[in-house]
Amino acid sequence: ASYIYPDIDKSFTENFLYMLRAYPGGKLKLTPNGHQEIKDIEIKALDTIFTLHADHEQNASTTVVRSVGSTGAHPYVAISSGISALWGRAHGGANESVIEQLRLIGSVENVEKYIAKAKDPNDPFRLMGFGHRVYKNFDPRAKILKQMQVELSKELNLDSELMQIAQKIESIALSDEYFIERKLYPNIDFYSGVILTSLKIPREMFTPIFVIGRTVGWITQWIESKQNPKAKIVRPRQLYTGE
Repeated sequence: ASYIYPDIDKSFTENFLYMLRAYPGGKLKLTPNGHQEIKDIEIKALDTIFTLHADHEQNASTTVVRSVGSTGAHPYVAISSGISALWGRAHGGANESVIEQLRLIGSVENVEKYIAKAKDPNDPFRLMGFGHRVYKNFDPRAKILKQMQVELSKELNLDSELMQIAQKIESIALSDEYFIERKLYPNIDFYSGVILTSLKIPREMFTPIFVIGRTVGWITQWIESKQNPKAKIVRPRQLYTGE
C-alpha cells in the first residue's frame, strides 16, 4: 500500500482528516480545483474532540500511566500501558458501544421500546453513553459536544437514521423522571460517538482518536510526577476483610 504523506500547509487536525480519507482507492469528495474537500466545521469538530479528551483527572488509564511511571519506567512504556487500559470497553471503547447500540435499536420507532427495557430492573439492557462516575449532573464536556453536533449537523445537512435515533433517545432521557432522578445524563461518549460517525470516521478508529487526544495529558502527568522530588513508587494497600 502507498503511504499517505502530510501536507505541510495544513493544520494537525486537518492533516489527520486529509490522511485518513486519502487512503489508496478511497472515495474522496473533491472541490472544483481538485483538492480534497474538508470543511472548517469538520476540522473544528475533531479538534474539539481531541481537546476535550486531552486530560481528565485520575481516570483508569491515567492512573495506570502514573503507576507505571512511578517505577522509573520509560515514558513510552508508561504510555503503552495507558493505551492498554483504554482498550477496555468501559473506558476507551465506550463511544464505540454507543454507536453499536444505536444500530441495534435500528429505527426511531424502536426507541421507546428500548427506553422501557433500560428502565426495567429485570432487564439487563442499559443505555450506553449515559451517566458518569464523577459527574452526577450533566458532563460539562458533553454540553460542548452537544452544541458541536448541532453545528455539524446543520452545516453538513446531516439527517441520517442514526442521528434521528440518537436525538430521540437524548430528548426522552432529558425529560424522563427515571433518568433525571438517577442523574443519568448523556455523557461525552454519547456525543463523541455520534460526531465521529458524522465525520465518517470508522468505528475501529474511535479509540485510537481517544488515545491521540489523551496522550497529551498522559505525558503531562508523567512529567509532573517525575518533577516531584518526593515522588515514590505507587503502592496501594490491599486490606483483608475476612470475606
